[in-house]
Amino acid sequence: MKIQNNIHLTYCTNIHPGEEWTKVFSNLQQYIPELKAKIAPRKPFGIGLRLAAIAAKELLQGNTLKEFKSWLAEHDLYVFTLNGFPYGGFHQQVVKDQVYAPDWSKQERLDYTLQLTNILAELLPAEMEGSISTLPLSYKPWFKGNQISQTSVINSASLHIALLVAEMVRIRADTGKLLHLNLEPEPDGLIENAAEVIDYFQKHLLPLGGAYLAQQLEIPQEAAEALLLEHVRVCYDTCHFAIAFENPVSVFKQFQAVGIQIGKIQISAALQVDVPENAEQRRQVKERLLPFAESTYLHQVVTSDFNQYSDLEAALPDLENTTASQWRIHFHVPIFIHDYKLLQSTQDDITTVLELLQNNQVCNHLEIETYTWDVLPGEMKLDLSASIQREYEWVLNKMLAVSC
Repeated sequence: MKIQNNIHLTYCTNIHPGEEWTKVFSNLQQYIPELKAKIAPRKPFGIGLRLAAIAAKELLQGNTLKEFKSWLAEHDLYVFTLNGFPYGGFHQQVVKDQVYAPDWSKQERLDYTLQLTNILAELLPAEMEGSISTLPLSYKPWFKGNQISQTSVINSASLHIALLVAEMVRIRADTGKLLHLNLEPEPDGLIENAAEVIDYFQKHLLPLGGAYLAQQLEIPQEAAEALLLEHVRVCYDTCHFAIAFENPVSVFKQFQAVGIQIGKIQISAALQVDVPENAEQRRQVKERLLPFAESTYLHQVVTSDFNQYSDLEAALPDLENTTASQWRIHFHVPIFIHDYKLLQSTQDDITTVLELLQNNQVCNHLEIETYTWDVLPGEMKLDLSASIQREYEWVLNKMLAVSC
């Protein structure tokens, strides 16, 4: 839904299990109209749609997309952003590093994202930008110690992204609709922080992807690079950048200085541990963290002295002897709670980002993304509909507060 400063706010439907279109649509029917009635009964209500590859393919078959558009219109709903990060299964199975597969060096990833692009072009209302968030190219630990292989993947990814941009350019010429792909940095991604984003754009995407796009469209290199900067942006996930201990003010300035746009902001909170000095208290914190070391998703850990672990399970044995004063953990926790009995969240980073948006309109797509309701420790599991509503209300109240 549109809120202050022409910002569109939604939540990501990746929180609902289901990979096939029939299940996705069933979830939308179950949750969206009821939520709209509570949050925005008299105004259009936006959807942040997550489609697995199988659902995207099914949606493009027969009259399915046309029927979905009719349902959206009937209920005063619209789609303006898609989550194209997880390609396949994302719930009720072991995901871990397979969330990055296939990566951007693979034809399957390009084909899937092209499908998403054409779906969004059809669903997106006129006079509105459309965003698709995607993985940070690949998963860095897959290439540990093999720089040649990593560079090859980055170069292949850049060519595939250039081909996607060529399709987005065609769509804009035909329909007037501006679509952009938004790379989502996170710990252990092939691009995981602001410096690596800038390095990728300047050393790979613009020169290599630009040359390829210039050839495809028969335009000068400079014009091709400008198109890449228009159609390839960053998905700023507040959880991910907080885990990297990156200050939002600094990141926004770094991107703006080199012409990289933020196309989508995902509002999410990571777990934060202020490490006690007392040994017994450290043991208690470790016990408190054990239920979060679950088997479905990766829960990368970064410490204040910049040690990094691929998963919480691997980090826990070091907690009692760590020299770091703070740990941050990739576990999306409810954004409306700050304290979790010996643990905290990175909620303050969300507040900082919302404050920045009051005077610096770097982005007008906001998407709440707490997808871990199924794997939260038992005492934190709340009614899903009520929890989604509370997340909306927290964001809306926070934006009202920071604007006063």
